[in-house]
Amino acid sequence: MATSSKPDRPVDNSPPSDSESDDSRDEEGWNDVEDDEEEIPEVISLLDDRVFPDVISMLTHCKEKHKFDFLAVRQRLQLDFHGCVKLVNFIRQRVHEGLPVSEDISLANLDDDAFLKPVLDDDAVIIGLFDLPELSAPDAILAPQSGDNEALVNDLLKRNAELQEQLASVMLQHENYRAAVSKTLDERWGETATDDNAKQTNEAVGKGKGKDDVEEKEDESKYYWESYAGVDIHETMLKDAVRTDAYRDFIYNNKHLFTGKTVLDIGCGTGILSMFCARAGASRVLAVDASDIIFKARENIYRAGLSNIITTLHGKMEEVTLPVDQVDIIVSEWMGYGLLFEAMLPSVLYARNKYLAPGGLMVPSHTNMWVAPVSDPVWVSENGEDFWADVYGFDMGAMAKGIYDEVRVLQWPGDKVCGTSSAFKMLDLYTTTAVDLSFVAPYASRLTQDVDAVDGFIIWFDTFFSPRAPSSSAEETPEGQMVEAASIDKHAVPDDAVATEWILDNKGKRDHDRVAFTTGPFGPETHWKQGLLLCDPHLDEKKDGTRATTSENSSTETRQLQKKKKDDEVRGEITFSVAEDNARALVIKATWNAGRTQQSWALR
Repeated sequence: MATSSKPDRPVDNSPPSDSESDDSRDEEGWNDVEDDEEEIPEVISLLDDRVFPDVISMLTHCKEKHKFDFLAVRQRLQLDFHGCVKLVNFIRQRVHEGLPVSEDISLANLDDDAFLKPVLDDDAVIIGLFDLPELSAPDAILAPQSGDNEALVNDLLKRNAELQEQLASVMLQHENYRAAVSKTLDERWGETATDDNAKQTNEAVGKGKGKDDVEEKEDESKYYWESYAGVDIHETMLKDAVRTDAYRDFIYNNKHLFTGKTVLDIGCGTGILSMFCARAGASRVLAVDASDIIFKARENIYRAGLSNIITTLHGKMEEVTLPVDQVDIIVSEWMGYGLLFEAMLPSVLYARNKYLAPGGLMVPSHTNMWVAPVSDPVWVSENGEDFWADVYGFDMGAMAKGIYDEVRVLQWPGDKVCGTSSAFKMLDLYTTTAVDLSFVAPYASRLTQDVDAVDGFIIWFDTFFSPRAPSSSAEETPEGQMVEAASIDKHAVPDDAVATEWILDNKGKRDHDRVAFTTGPFGPETHWKQGLLLCDPHLDEKKDGTRATTSENSSTETRQLQKKKKDDEVRGEITFSVAEDNARALVIKATWNAGRTQQSWALR
């Protein structure tokens, strides 16, 4: 759950300043953290799609709108708590099947214990049954009785009192259960166990980092999950047609791969990919997400009529227990800014190692990372230190502090890319390990034009969906024919694969079995955009300790020394590593000028 980067994903692209917190992440309209108030479960009507804040108002709606008096039926049948649970699920099942519901319900209709199983996951109506008014004594018992019936009446009254005591006991047990579950969840998500976790970590590291550092890392992770609980970020991702269409097209174009299969969706978000898989014929889909967005996903799935296929699991992938030993397919939108920002991929690799059946499918299957040099002196002038040197006649050079230390996420114009693109890291999702995500890789680019200076580099990634798992010895076609692996090598993804070329067959026509997309500057804009690594023009001065102090020296003369010609080669290495203070952030380092110049940027 990369689903990645979204509206953008929480990242700070502006330079830090004395007046701004390092935790600022609202460049694209984000608020730091939403209200900490616990989300109140929404009560879905028994007879339509209306949502209410409590059970009583929902039952009143059913009585007035649909002429169905739930409380009257409960009173007539003298239903205890378990009987009411059966009644709720009996009604929901009939509504789900499109059958009419009337008050003419008998105990025989509710005799099947199958109605104890919720039709709707986490049905707030069942929890709300405890808020209903107590049953009154049956009318037959309250009416005057003859002497001949007095013994029977006394027995019934005694039995009713016993049932009331049993109900009170069940209610007490349920309240204790709810308290225990609440405590367990709090400990699981770190709300009451932060101090214990910090203590354990401090014991492990001895004289290393202290409690405050552990709590800071916990807060970073907490912010990550909370950032995905809102609606805006998911709306941005869903409206990214390049992203969403690619998943949909691969799943729907390859229904023969999904039919009858068990699918695991990691970071399911709104449930869109899970619903694609279910509609494509999957027999079972397990949707996992640690964010509270999963509660909305459950309702989305219910409204789509897919609750019988899709099971939602709330929790971290490494902590939830799946109801199956193996899955046939793993689907996930895990990609972040610069591909690896947010560190969601390790969770996907964990699930692959633990749950993916031999010959199982990874969706997507590969990603390829790219870098290219850029030059745009006008943009640098308008967005760099020259801008801050004269703002309405004021020198605001202090604002430029750290301007070259952060990755900027933006959409870069293709015509301002001044060199050839270089693929520097292919990730094969079938073989990649967590260790592979921190690396040093070479790159090489040849300039396609004369430039006054290489102002920086941009990085992006391509994503590939191969319909063949590499371990498969054969593949079944939609017509049911078996094809040997040797004849389907066309689906392999080479290390230098380009998304826009890989989707074409050997005749240059679109191959609909293959799906891929790019987030680069030459294709349609995506919500990932690109990462700009803006070069610091003072690197040589910093090494010599003779940094210029005037704007004329710091800009014009430096650029004159950096002039390059068409066909000059820009070569070096790119390093990706995890930030020490935030496990979901990145530090990217690049070298150029035959390794004589190097610079690092943070992506957080």
